[in-house]
Amino acid sequence: MSTPISFSVPLRLPGQPRPHQHNREHAMEELREDHDDGTVARVAAIDIAKASGMVCLRVPHDTIEGRRIQQVWNVASTTNAILELGDKLVCQGVERVVMEATGSYWRPFFYLLEARGLDCWLVNARDVKNVPGRPKTDKLDAVWLAKLAERGMVRASFVPPKPVRRLRDFSRTRTVFVQERTRHKHRVDKALQHAQIKLSGAVSDLFGLSGRAMMNAMVAGERNPRALAELAQGSLVKKKTALAEALTGQFEDHHARLLGVLLSTVDHLTGQIHELDRFIAQILEEITTPHDGPGTGDGPTEPTSARVLAEKLDAVPGIGPTTAQIILAEIGADMRRFPTPERLVSWAKLCPRTIQSGAKNTAGPAGQGNPWLKGALGEAANAAARTDTFLGARYRRIVKRRGHAKALVAVARSILIIAWHLINNPDASYQELGADWHRRHLDPARKTRDLVRQLQALGHQVALTPTSA
Repeated sequence: MSTPISFSVPLRLPGQPRPHQHNREHAMEELREDHDDGTVARVAAIDIAKASGMVCLRVPHDTIEGRRIQQVWNVASTTNAILELGDKLVCQGVERVVMEATGSYWRPFFYLLEARGLDCWLVNARDVKNVPGRPKTDKLDAVWLAKLAERGMVRASFVPPKPVRRLRDFSRTRTVFVQERTRHKHRVDKALQHAQIKLSGAVSDLFGLSGRAMMNAMVAGERNPRALAELAQGSLVKKKTALAEALTGQFEDHHARLLGVLLSTVDHLTGQIHELDRFIAQILEEITTPHDGPGTGDGPTEPTSARVLAEKLDAVPGIGPTTAQIILAEIGADMRRFPTPERLVSWAKLCPRTIQSGAKNTAGPAGQGNPWLKGALGEAANAAARTDTFLGARYRRIVKRRGHAKALVAVARSILIIAWHLINNPDASYQELGADWHRRHLDPARKTRDLVRQLQALGHQVALTPTSA
């Protein structure tokens, strides 16, 4: 039996201490644990370029305690050279290989060395900038990265396992193809406008059944507006006069040739998108999620496929099948990499950055984050904001005082937290709280205080008389 997951915004009752007050007594222990997770004795760092990579190897000295041996050399980015590098690092007993994310050039080094059994870390270039005033060379960058790695001063970026990487490749390519198809559809409309054909103003969908039939007839040589208007179907049958007026223009043969090329490009992209959908459906069946998270069963359960997770995510308002597949492709099906939903939200850059200076606390920009994930969550939040659900009510509450953009970010953050619970718990299912959840859990004292302050700001004196029960 599935366990329903309800999502709500945590409320703080009057007199209840703030969350950070509970964490003060644990701060020293947490800092001590982070400090213990420190140095690495044998480390290698790679400063990667397109055709080669500068490798820095740092290992302890064989006889002199406290001394280290450093070796720097250049390695070609070919498969054989990288495999030979992996053999050498394994023979040296390297515990960690750290490399900087540089475009897509890091992928051959990371994947081949990882397959060789080495512990590979990909780090953000922003976190490992070189010391100011030092010459900028590949050799010095590799040495600096190795020194940071051996002291435990770098953080590993999230690199999903191979099946999820394959899903990412297909889903991201599909997103690019959808955007490209939309761009070519706009070019079709521009070509028609250039020929004084106002078809997009008369039909709601230019590429619907009626609109596409008319454009195909125009490409085939039909120029009579009334004959083209007779191709209308469905509700457009009543608008034949308006269609004939919109189809009257200066459409010539070179317009027909251009329109035919654009329509064939749109059809080709549509076919490629359907092919990618088929590949994505196959990979979703291959990806399974481990069951180390919470569950209701007494014993081990069968692994859940990513297709089942996508169906669970599809139940969340604003998330469709495509958006669910993109979320799984970007964050994976294993939430052990993100122990808490707050970690996932922070990685996705959907929470403001805290900036403290003395007694002044401000919230900085959230950051760039994963553009593919944030784009999908933004579309889901925009769709959920127009629904009569808990997420829609959350958007309407926030937009009044924070604006449209920040309200969408808040809803996207809520959707991502819901997704974390649904993926992490195999027995969880989404349960809608309703658009009136906030009203049902309203603090009467706080609401009364807010209304009194509003009336006082307008220049009124307020005297409250409680009603009898």
